[in-house]
Amino acid sequence: MAIAIHPAIHAAADQIERERRLPPALLDQLHEARLFRMLLPRSVGGLESDPLTFFKVVESIARADASVAWCLSQAGGCAMAAAYLDAPAAHTIFGQDPQAVLAWGPGPKVRAVQVEGGYRVTGQWNFASGGRHATWLGAHCPVVRPDGEPLTHADGRRVERTMLVPAGAVTWTDVWETVGLRGTASDQFALTNHFVPAAHSITRDFEQECREPGPLYRLSANACYQVGFAGVALGVARSALDIFIELARDKVPRGQRGALRDNAVVQSGLAQAEVGVRAARALLLETVGEIWQAISEPGARFTREHRMALRMASTHSIHQARAAVDVVYNAAGATAIFHTHPLERRFRDIHTVTQQVQGRLSHFETVGAWMLGADADFTFV
Repeated sequence: MAIAIHPAIHAAADQIERERRLPPALLDQLHEARLFRMLLPRSVGGLESDPLTFFKVVESIARADASVAWCLSQAGGCAMAAAYLDAPAAHTIFGQDPQAVLAWGPGPKVRAVQVEGGYRVTGQWNFASGGRHATWLGAHCPVVRPDGEPLTHADGRRVERTMLVPAGAVTWTDVWETVGLRGTASDQFALTNHFVPAAHSITRDFEQECREPGPLYRLSANACYQVGFAGVALGVARSALDIFIELARDKVPRGQRGALRDNAVVQSGLAQAEVGVRAARALLLETVGEIWQAISEPGARFTREHRMALRMASTHSIHQARAAVDVVYNAAGATAIFHTHPLERRFRDIHTVTQQVQGRLSHFETVGAWMLGADADFTFV
């Protein structure tokens, strides 16, 4: 399924980079293959795929283009919102349109005012990957009362909800001039005093609002982002390694007598990069497989132990992928610096992946603190 779309992705590669969008013709093929519906519940026409399948599809697409894979991964996590909606709202947003896509991003200065029947939402949200081809946008907000006082839970925590709005309701600002992942069009959108019906808002809290019985929805969207974005990174690394092997067989560096493939330093570096990628991928697959088996049991939950294991394996995968790309990019020499060479783009893309929240090295601090029983920040686990 994913491999069959590789030729179309390769053909659109220059257009994706130039226009900073996924072209309509390519989007049509992705929708036809139902790749935007991998994590959507079957009850609204989704595939409800297991996380291992999701990983492998995203990884495969990333070998052809990181931006396309990133958009699919982001949309997959967002589609899990359907599990937290009442059936009529889920049908309206996802079930009626076979090309429905939800995208969202963070917003530091936003709010939702609680009013009769719903909320009045105002603010700006950034990093909305895939938002330009989305049909709905998610605006995550702290909720306040009409008098401006924060709405809180019984334990004192702020009430926060994600508001789902039609894409046509937002105002876009083109801000996505970046080093890599240019085709994700992760732009900024805004709303001003926009009314959102209560039925079109969610908490994404399994214990409070999940309506779907399948084990997939015992996982958090954040967990699936970890799986998917690690797949993006590993797919980019796999592609870069393969491209370099072809290059090294024939390239004779300036001032040297033999081809790159005959250089002992290159040979050793390539082998170690290969081992790093394969080992990281194996750890991730083992971790995801064990978690999936555990939460598939009746009544099982996605535990703190599961979250820590996945956070460790996914972050490790992203950085091993980056290290492997760095090795082959450096070994390729000046050949790799030109915009026309595929290693140049993969170098830029992987270094953009590591800058995103899922690639933060501070995640290892969280895992280590938890292992030692020290205070740990569990925000992104």
